[in-house]
Amino acid sequence: KIREWYEKHKPTSSTGGDYSGYYKTIAELQQKILAATLDNGKVILSVDNARLAADDFKLKYENELMFYQSVEADINGLHRVLDDLTLAKSDLESQIASLTEEMAALKKNHEDEMKAAQNHPDGSLNVEMNAAPGVDLLKVLNESRLDYEKLAEKYRKQAEEQYQAMSKEVIQKVVADTQAVQSVKSDISSVRQTLQSLEIELQS
Repeated sequence: KIREWYEKHKPTSSTGGDYSGYYKTIAELQQKILAATLDNGKVILSVDNARLAADDFKLKYENELMFYQSVEADINGLHRVLDDLTLAKSDLESQIASLTEEMAALKKNHEDEMKAAQNHPDGSLNVEMNAAPGVDLLKVLNESRLDYEKLAEKYRKQAEEQYQAMSKEVIQKVVADTQAVQSVKSDISSVRQTLQSLEIELQS
């Protein structure tokens, strides 16, 4: 009975003793683990590259922002210069108006003196002596006024041309810097999305 029991329960080639199928499964699982490890390393490398790219874009964005703020400060400075030029122009115009009024008053006084001299008994002599300084004074005032107006117009044109040129250059810089900042923002947003997707893939 003991022998019969062993004969009945001993392992056969079809029921036990052959573990080759398990070894094959173990080898396949090891290959999958190795492939998953390599993929994980690639994802980690991609995440690191994305972070480096994000840091680079952040640095570029900060530099462009600093330059943009510098340009804005220059524009504000130009506005102050324009205000000063406007005040100087107003001052020159008021001085011209004052000189014009003074010249009109001197002309009127000269005409009054001429009339008074003509009514004098010795009018011929007095008129000749008094008229010459009046004419010279009027001529000097006219020449001074014209020179002053020319000088004021010259300074005004130079200031306006300088302001227009500087404003045009600053506006071009502002437009270019704004476009660059927008481009950097877009790149940073794209890199952040890529980084988030890579982190999600890494976690999964």
